Amino acid sequence: MAMLDVVIRHGEIVSAAGSIGCADIGISNGIIAQIGGVLAGHLEIDATGKFVLPGGIDAHVHLTGPPEAEDDDPKWVDGFVSGSAAALSGGITTLGNMTFLASGETPLAGMEREAAKARQETIADLFLHPVLEHVTPQVLDEIPKLLDVGCNSIKVFTVFPSFDSQVGGYVEAMRRAGDSGVITLIHCEDLALIDDATARLVAEGKSSLRYYAESRPVISEVVATERAVAFSEATGAPVYIVHLSSARALAVCAEAQSRGLPVYVETRPLYLHLTRERFEDEDGAKYVGMPPLREQQDVDSLWAGIRQGVVHTVCTDHFPWSLAAKLDPGLDIANLRPGVADLDTMLPMLYSEGVRSGRITLGRLVQVTSTNAAKLFGLYPRKGTIAVGSDADLVVFDPDLTLTIEGSMLKSNCDYSPFDGWQVTGWPDVTLRRGEVVFRDREIVGQPGSGTIVPRGATMPV
Repeated sequence: MAMLDVVIRHGEIVSAAGSIGCADIGISNGIIAQIGGVLAGHLEIDATGKFVLPGGIDAHVHLTGPPEAEDDDPKWVDGFVSGSAAALSGGITTLGNMTFLASGETPLAGMEREAAKARQETIADLFLHPVLEHVTPQVLDEIPKLLDVGCNSIKVFTVFPSFDSQVGGYVEAMRRAGDSGVITLIHCEDLALIDDATARLVAEGKSSLRYYAESRPVISEVVATERAVAFSEATGAPVYIVHLSSARALAVCAEAQSRGLPVYVETRPLYLHLTRERFEDEDGAKYVGMPPLREQQDVDSLWAGIRQGVVHTVCTDHFPWSLAAKLDPGLDIANLRPGVADLDTMLPMLYSEGVRSGRITLGRLVQVTSTNAAKLFGLYPRKGTIAVGSDADLVVFDPDLTLTIEGSMLKSNCDYSPFDGWQVTGWPDVTLRRGEVVFRDREIVGQPGSGTIVPRGATMPV
């Protein structure tokens, strides 16, 4: 019998279809070589009483910022090393990082600049989304070339001040992306409506972040989501609505999907576990994200959307600051720091609050944290599944381990979690990235630079 590199024994294997029973998994050269049968390995991991899940794929993180801003702001607390550590401790083995371009930089140049840094630092595997701010002829000409270098995505912010003045260029960018097998990620908020609401609140003396939800009203998300759907319908291009937060915006997407439009939806942990009342807390500023926290009915709708398959992925939008930076008394609704740390806790909380509570099935958890992202971002079946020939990105998950979240337990450099004090049952025990143990005994054992930039194919429907 040939000795394999690693054998995971007696675990309950879970796929997008749900549990497929207990079987040993053999790994060789970073690839799943055999499932079941007689196996022997140089390293053997006992997964008795535990699940074996496909490694999570978080397609939406911010471990770098705009090149100019990043150098000037010491409060940007996570990079590829600490962000990878946070991800791997939370069962996420592959990250999709937003790549902001320098002034005058094209997507290909921006990705190569960021990839050079990432190759030295990342522990998790990684892919990059070039962010389009200025849609020049040079930028448009590069979009059909993205897939040739293993990139199948672009990112657009409707809330950028330059969006409306360039909207024709953005529509053309989406058309060229769709024609090339590339998906367009869209941040859906309307700047004019946000500016109007913010100005009225400030005039009324309501500039505190206590009024943050009112400053970015649901209608601003709805209008921008309707435009994103219209762009998809006009161009035939697939669109991926990032961090959707409200029932009304979700209804827009559900209607589009019912007509067969390629409209895909991501939500994030903030909108599944918290409501706008948190802004009333003395430290409410620590919950600020874009869009804001919404009402309980929105939370309920998003859980229903996951169950029904209208929401395709749950990703973190991991964008952490120090607590002192978030609670800076000089901040208000017109001057704020959006973003929180979620990579350590997303998968455990989705299991604890979703699967254990009966809101979603175990198979659905795998779909929204791994398989669907693998398909949409051109990684399937290399990633996102447990199958012979796939990368051995695997999580031995203890469904009975109960921990109380504290900022001090995070592998992220962030010093707090928006879920501090929550008791969560179900945590990763061991994480393997391409067959290498990178997290065990609550510690990161993978080395910076051992991750790779993963080439992607054309987007696949889910």
